[in-house]
Amino acid sequence: MRVAVTGGAGFIGSHIVEMLLAEGAEVAVVDNFSTGIPEQVASSAQVIEIDVVSERLEQAFLQFRPEVVIHQAAQVDVPRSLADPLSDGMVNAMGTLNVLEAARRSGARKIVYASSCAVYGEPKQERISEDHPTLPISFYGASKWIGESYVQLYHRLYRLDYTILRYANVYGPRQGAKGEGGVVAAFIRRLMDGEAPVIYGDGSQTRDFVYVKDVAYANVLAVRKGSAQTVNISTGLATTIQSLSEQLKSLTGIRLPGEYRPSRPGDIMRSCLDPRRARQHLEWTATYTLEEGLEETVRHVQKRR
Repeated sequence: MRVAVTGGAGFIGSHIVEMLLAEGAEVAVVDNFSTGIPEQVASSAQVIEIDVVSERLEQAFLQFRPEVVIHQAAQVDVPRSLADPLSDGMVNAMGTLNVLEAARRSGARKIVYASSCAVYGEPKQERISEDHPTLPISFYGASKWIGESYVQLYHRLYRLDYTILRYANVYGPRQGAKGEGGVVAAFIRRLMDGEAPVIYGDGSQTRDFVYVKDVAYANVLAVRKGSAQTVNISTGLATTIQSLSEQLKSLTGIRLPGEYRPSRPGDIMRSCLDPRRARQHLEWTATYTLEEGLEETVRHVQKRR
């Protein structure tokens, strides 16, 4: 099977590529390397250095002829989306539209689209199901929701199959400090630099942290399962930012008091997703506990240093 992974040199995408290759797939990494790292790309993957908004994308897809496209490439920084909504919309909305059109014209049968819990906005229930209203409070959340709408329209109009994966807060090795789960990487980096972890708000806000290898495996399963489905990829467990900070202090052995700053616009107070639909349609469930995932992440950072 031939699979194109946009953003395949990035944090989540590089893990997906490795799992696909291990299963015998022929993989093309589509990345402009603005944030992706060439060294993270497995040597057996084909590399197509191109931006998802480029008019040359269609020709690249026509040459590779992917059967499935896993679309991970995105602008993932919420504060940046608020500061520069046009750039955010260009990458996340128009980039997705360009990927869909290239996939359709090159004969792909399916797209797996990486969406986000940010599409929900402030939750109206303790655990957010996929039926929760989509009322994003950031331009990032809005652009990911627009991408979902394009994906569903391509299914209705052109019969391009899809699975939409709404990620909770993904963390793990290779992550930068930006994005929804970037707090883990930011805390580890600051602690190891001898600096206090920065907490926006009072630390009582909650997140549903899901390990990157679990997320990558959900994408691999979605290549063949979850037809025309939108599913949450999450643990279903809420963790406060204060608790996360304490766990990382314990794992690193570096105990510094947190530096508290005002809450940022676009930040959701509480977020915990219901993963039951992923179990039903993908036969997927998160296997890593937060403690296990954080241990692996800290070891990875320590080894690199």
